[in-house]
Amino acid sequence: MRRILLTPLVLFAACALSAQDLQIARLGTFSTGIIGAGGAEIVAHDPGTQRAYIVNAAGPNVQCVDISNPASPRLLFTIAIPVGYAPNSVAVKNGVVAVAIEAPVRTDRGLVAFYDTDGNTINVVSVGSLPDMLTFTPDGTKVLVANEGEPSADYSIDPEGTVSIINLARGVRNIGQSDVTEVRFNQFRREDLPPSVRIFGPRATVAQDLEPEFIAVAPDSKTAFVTLQENNAVAVIDIDAARATRILGLGFKDHSLPANRLDPSDRDNAIRLGNWPVLGMYQPDSIALFANPEGVFLLTANEGDARDYPGAFQEERRVAELTLDSTAFPNGDMLKQNANLGRLRVTNTLGDTDGDGDFDRLYSFGARSFSVWNGATGALVWDSGDQFELIQASNRPELFNVSNNNNTVDDRSDDKGPEPEAITVGRVGDKTYAFIGCERDGTIYAYDLTDPRNPRYAARADFRIPTGDPAQGTAGDLGPEGIAFVPAAESPTRRPLLLVANEISGTMTIWEIR
Repeated sequence: MRRILLTPLVLFAACALSAQDLQIARLGTFSTGIIGAGGAEIVAHDPGTQRAYIVNAAGPNVQCVDISNPASPRLLFTIAIPVGYAPNSVAVKNGVVAVAIEAPVRTDRGLVAFYDTDGNTINVVSVGSLPDMLTFTPDGTKVLVANEGEPSADYSIDPEGTVSIINLARGVRNIGQSDVTEVRFNQFRREDLPPSVRIFGPRATVAQDLEPEFIAVAPDSKTAFVTLQENNAVAVIDIDAARATRILGLGFKDHSLPANRLDPSDRDNAIRLGNWPVLGMYQPDSIALFANPEGVFLLTANEGDARDYPGAFQEERRVAELTLDSTAFPNGDMLKQNANLGRLRVTNTLGDTDGDGDFDRLYSFGARSFSVWNGATGALVWDSGDQFELIQASNRPELFNVSNNNNTVDDRSDDKGPEPEAITVGRVGDKTYAFIGCERDGTIYAYDLTDPRNPRYAARADFRIPTGDPAQGTAGDLGPEGIAFVPAAESPTRRPLLLVANEISGTMTIWEIR
């Protein structure tokens, strides 16, 4: 049994974060029947038909599910993907379903296929390498695709990361390859980028090293913001000009500050949150945005990710494996104990500030939080700090830093903790809320964004059964990868819904917000 060791200050913070402004109630769950293999990764909703479209990467297919009765979602049909290809993302707008499809050789160019809501193919175009996510612009005139451009397993091929802009002005049936524009990043030089932007792949140019992950589009459909997860950055794109205008460095999170505690060890036999001399790389996966009279604000789920190509390039190291500078870390032997920082995974690409072969700083993957950023300047407005770990320790300690394939408390503390993965924004009544899904423990958090400089924790929910067996599909929802918000006006219940796709359990759960 894990002990919970919290200082009085932490106990006060946990109690202060216990208010529930919303109720998030589970209505129903649909299972693809595939466990542990990406059976439900991304979900999109069509209000005209009350159908949900679920990316089943293991199928590989897109499953169409009737949610007109959310308590009993049912499969209507599947959209087959060409043999050897794999779907990565789906979006729906104005009766058109768009699917991003990875090529059999992932370094080759991928596809975007368009279907009607009954699954009939309308058109297919080619896009960049490894299309990982796509979205319609709010005005419905374009589709933007984040082409991650990951290298081959041996790093011998490293495609450029790009963003494809598909112009739908001629109608989906009439578009051709001439309607696809690739936004490249080859105008950026390493020396011109903010210092916290990581360019570190073997022999990579800036354009090769940047890996677009997720896209959010401003309400006027003129500007897109693209996470570059491994690079700890966000790209800004002028959609009309089809040009990347800025790369925003996200900086680093100081875990030695009081509000930024973390539990860095899976071997301390306790839930033990504390301050440590570690800098977290934000490295967001998903991004969302909202606008108010003050301007546009970006929201990021700060998951973290390492480059891991065995035999070619691996940046992960445990602190215990490193030589720590004795001046920067006079208590280095204590820090390297497994119950302290010894087990924490950090990068070996940063931290040797004076080039003498030892580490003067420690940089961990992800920030275990979600953040609010100024969309005009890229400045950090607010970060949730240690709240996810505090809330979980206070409310459901049996789920504290468990993984998405086991029920072992503290299992992910040495890695990226709860791993905030998915994020979306929605209007509930007269307030705007952020909804964040944590990939490892399966928790969904809601925050009131009325004051973007001080978002307020509103609710948490999960459908996680710690007594169940993840391998047998009896542990509930595991691994939320994608969240779709359904406004009340578009919901079959006339209340706002969250559709959550869970990649490990292969389930899509429908939550109602009350």
